[in-house]
Amino acid sequence: MNAVPPSSEPHVMPTYGRLPVALSHGQGCWVWDTTGRRLLDGLGGIAVNTLGHNHPRLVPALQDQATKLIHCSNYYQMPLQEQLAARLCELSGLANVFFCNSGLEANEAALKIARKFGHDRGNASPEVLVFDGAFHGRSIATLSATANPKIHAGFEPLVPGFVRVPLNDIAAVEAAVAAHPDITAIFLETIQGEGGINPARIEFLQALRRLCDAHDLLLMLDEVQCGIGRTGRWFAHQWAGIQPDVMPLAKGLGSGVPIGAVVCGPRAAGVLKAGNHGTTFGGNPLAMRAGIETLKIMQEDGLLANAEAVGATLRGALTEGLAGVAGVVEIRGQGLMLGVELDRAAGPLLTQCLEAGLLISVTAERVVRLLPPLILTHDEAREIAARLVPLVKALLAQPLPSKP
Repeated sequence: MNAVPPSSEPHVMPTYGRLPVALSHGQGCWVWDTTGRRLLDGLGGIAVNTLGHNHPRLVPALQDQATKLIHCSNYYQMPLQEQLAARLCELSGLANVFFCNSGLEANEAALKIARKFGHDRGNASPEVLVFDGAFHGRSIATLSATANPKIHAGFEPLVPGFVRVPLNDIAAVEAAVAAHPDITAIFLETIQGEGGINPARIEFLQALRRLCDAHDLLLMLDEVQCGIGRTGRWFAHQWAGIQPDVMPLAKGLGSGVPIGAVVCGPRAAGVLKAGNHGTTFGGNPLAMRAGIETLKIMQEDGLLANAEAVGATLRGALTEGLAGVAGVVEIRGQGLMLGVELDRAAGPLLTQCLEAGLLISVTAERVVRLLPPLILTHDEAREIAARLVPLVKALLAQPLPSKP
């Protein structure tokens, strides 16, 4: 199988390298394509379909909301916004929430908070410390915070005001803060997703929290991909026993309905005031109902514990199946956010897995990324490994391509 030629979708802007499949419907962790073929969803819409597909309690709730209000504008009070915001604050221990439509928008809002936080303290040119391997979005500001030159290419000049250092290197962070007195915030993904499933170490996160407190900086943790229960805690940073000042969320919060959120602690909660930021669609009643029901179902069904336990089964099956295989660099991640790094480009596995009835992703060129729904069962986790492992072995059995 090869990527679908652009001519097959002549009226759609060719911004995606699509695979040759069109999905028709889904049930649980399985989807069907338009030919009737059944596929196991190991990607979850890139960490979006928290509750899988056609969930028996989410779908009726969305149908009910659609009969009442889908959208009504932020000119008016939004009781559902307050309900979801209160729950997010309860789960995170933070203070207030701004709602938007996507992870990109949540990260963009976080960057505005960082700049306004600096200006409010008399800093005319605030800077944000970011990290190698980061991915925060594709707007001009968020791609400037992102560390991928391929994403930058063609969109220069980048937005100034970013200082970049290696992940998990606290000495480099301390040196950068000392050398750049205009730094007002430290911004990172708790677990880098697009960068290759690279976790920030617990002791690194704890050291960042202490550093931010000592220098009156904002600690901004991007939990767009790793948050909402994916690692076995509501938010991945909770494994380190810390709280951020700013936490962008999106993806899994709405179980497929577009939603973004920026959750702020006391240091950042009052930075944005009326007129400083806004959105037309953000926080609309349908998205809020999706978020409320998602969190409720996750709580009632014990999906955090399921993500941790089933994630351990999946990781164990991958570790056992790939033990001793030359070319497997590392299996890493947490809960149901796992990556298998290879010593070569993993792109061929996309179509090979599709042919084997499995949906996956490849990121950072060499990392197989797995982000299945949090309702995944132990048997389905073992089935993912059973379909993936032979294909990885076959790829790695081929001679390593020579470097140009």
